[in-house]
Amino acid sequence: MRVAVLGAGAIGAYVGAALHRAGADVHLVARGPHLAAMRRDGVRVLSPRGDFTARAHATDDPAEIGPVDFVFLGLKAHSYAACGPLIEPLLHDTTAVVAAQNGIPWWYFHRHGGPHDGHRLESVDPGGAVSAVLAPERAVGCVVYAATELEGPGVVRHLEGTRFSVGEPDRSVSARCRAFGEAMVAGGLKCPVEPDIRGDVWVKLLGNISFNPISALARATMRQMCRHGGTRRVIETMMAETLAVAEALGCAVGVSIERRMAGAERVGDHRTSTLQDLERGRPLELDVLLAAVVELADVTGVEVPTLRTVHALSDLLALRSAA
Repeated sequence: MRVAVLGAGAIGAYVGAALHRAGADVHLVARGPHLAAMRRDGVRVLSPRGDFTARAHATDDPAEIGPVDFVFLGLKAHSYAACGPLIEPLLHDTTAVVAAQNGIPWWYFHRHGGPHDGHRLESVDPGGAVSAVLAPERAVGCVVYAATELEGPGVVRHLEGTRFSVGEPDRSVSARCRAFGEAMVAGGLKCPVEPDIRGDVWVKLLGNISFNPISALARATMRQMCRHGGTRRVIETMMAETLAVAEALGCAVGVSIERRMAGAERVGDHRTSTLQDLERGRPLELDVLLAAVVELADVTGVEVPTLRTVHALSDLLALRSAA
């Protein structure tokens, strides 16, 4: 199995290291000091489950790699439309793209069935720019439950979780999903093949859509948001509105708001990825998290006043931080 990790940051390098340990032919695409360190020393993974080093091939030129069986996409969603020159050399007729993104993916309505089958969301696929680069037919859905961070160039700190759920947009249990899942498991990760990956998308989104923008607006950690009474009620209302949109699309989310809040509080004084991006002057990945669900509310006719308010505030924050 040949795998290219396009965007070998904290999550991408962690997955690449695990697949390399399983015996896959892994190629990491990165840049800058991180790339230099991986070329020199490999990927060093520091984990409560045991440290290890993976010396996979690393490059900033996908043309050196050529076509692969799987592209694991570790880029932020707002980078997808511009990744054509990077991903094109990696593709052959049957290359699958495993997109490890948060929020609503560009392929969401591909082979969805029902009245919205094939619908394109402007907030996640503006003008069809993402679909033009990443054909939905190539997409394998992936929902990440692992937490990692780059401790330094070439050094990945694994904090918790090893689950990467994968699944086909058409709800089949395909040979390509099984093959990818088996390789991930051989590398020490959990990778269940879900018959309906959209359920996992909504479970993960339930936290991201609420905690991520609020954390950036309030500069607050998970514990601080959970323990502030007024903020907690806002987050619970956002979650309830999100569940209503999911249910209107025929997706029953198998987790309660109470359970989601309890899990978030147990995380402690963790800063969400959105807050970390804000502090580092990076673009805020909020369109696929929040704008997409507001757009879905328009499609389904569900009332989401709190989501609309937080979207307006966080959108202004994103614009100002990018200026």
